[in-house]
Amino acid sequence: MPSETGAGLPRSVLVLRVVAWLLLAGIAFVTLAPIGLRPITEAPPGLERAIAYALFGAAFTLAYPRRLGLVILIICVSAIGLELLQALAATRHARLADAGVKLLGGGVGILSGLAIGRLFPMLTGRP
Repeated sequence: MPSETGAGLPRSVLVLRVVAWLLLAGIAFVTLAPIGLRPITEAPPGLERAIAYALFGAAFTLAYPRRLGLVILIICVSAIGLELLQALAATRHARLADAGVKLLGGGVGILSGLAIGRLFPMLTGRP
């Protein structure tokens, strides 16, 4: 049985863990960096937030399939905590509605990750 520390885990799980943590780092940077450093897209900001957190939630769910409670905690603390930290940045603003969109996106991502893990169990190292 694979351990949760990384030893003996399938390569796909290790890659998913790296991707998940890189997504968190990227989201933290984009959320807290001065507005001028934020990437510009044509999508509405709410859609950007929802998609980012959906990918984040799916990645963590697939990377830590036996730690759903921890994944939910990470998504919630990240969404609310990073939103609150924006209040400390001069060029940023914290909004409850933005945190809600992030939480909703993260929830969709978690559910998507659970579905993907069931459809493709080899991704998570489960039989």
